[in-house]
Amino acid sequence: MSEEHPSLLDGAIWPPENTRLFGHEDAEAFLAQSYRSGKGHHALLMEGPSGIGKATLAFRFVNHVLSHPDPESAPEFLADPDPNSSVSRQINSGASHNLLHLARPVDEKTGKVKSAITVDEVRRAGRFFSQTSGTGNWRIVIIDPADDMNRSAANAILKILEEPPKRALFLLISHAPGKLLPTIRSRCLPLKLSPLGDEALRSALGHLGVDANEPSLLASANGSVGEALKLVNYGGGEIIAAYNEALTLQGPSARKAMHRLADALSGKESDTIFEFFASHLGDDLMGRAKAAAMAGQVAQAERLSRLHSDIVERLTVSDAYNLDRKQTILSILGDIKQPGP
Repeated sequence: MSEEHPSLLDGAIWPPENTRLFGHEDAEAFLAQSYRSGKGHHALLMEGPSGIGKATLAFRFVNHVLSHPDPESAPEFLADPDPNSSVSRQINSGASHNLLHLARPVDEKTGKVKSAITVDEVRRAGRFFSQTSGTGNWRIVIIDPADDMNRSAANAILKILEEPPKRALFLLISHAPGKLLPTIRSRCLPLKLSPLGDEALRSALGHLGVDANEPSLLASANGSVGEALKLVNYGGGEIIAAYNEALTLQGPSARKAMHRLADALSGKESDTIFEFFASHLGDDLMGRAKAAAMAGQVAQAERLSRLHSDIVERLTVSDAYNLDRKQTILSILGDIKQPGP
């Protein structure tokens, strides 16, 4: 993780500074044409899996809008940002008076990123819009990701969305739009982004200096640059192997494997790899449930689906109440290893 940007993955480029985007040409064309028409929506909900480039796309669009404040004279496409332009320098340094980037804040006491975007963060948007733009330019708010807003923050942003100021633009990034209030979703124009294809993923990783010629890396990354970086730089591949081993072994050997995995996931600075494990765990359970259903094993499919929902809730509660992560993991692994009906 970067000290300057605690949420940034090792090996990644901070989205405002990333001059390249791969695999989302249709979304870029839509944004450029929608803006140029002068009929673009005031709030966009950029949906898609984590790590596929949604934030990078958002900042590319911001650069485009602020560089061409008159929609009618704007280009028909989003060009790669010029890092030496005054607009890019202001965006990259966080000094633009026309852009507010809301994300989970850092806890001053612990130095760690908080678990949610709070209402205090959203109130910054109210103050931001109350100030007159010195350039008469657009004023843009990025919420990254909007899924992280707590209830109070979500209600606060909803009030602004209901009566948006003139020349205001909201870009809400969402990994799981189902977590957002329906009233927020209804006031946004959805822009769905898909996981990257192999060629685009290979190009994106090459841009980061990652050798993506290993077929297993592309297969395990599921079209996400973020997931690929976790596999390469955070030991994600070893975690998957340890998880499979823990589920395969029996008796004392299985218990030892489970404890080794739980120790690896509950150590200091393990938040990133733990989130990776939780995501893989959910995908694995749902994949097994689907396979069981297709094989006619209805009872097993229902058990796995219920188990998936139960585990998601337990992980949420464990995080909210700061419960012992190792014991939570051991309990979950034990339940998964229970034989089906």
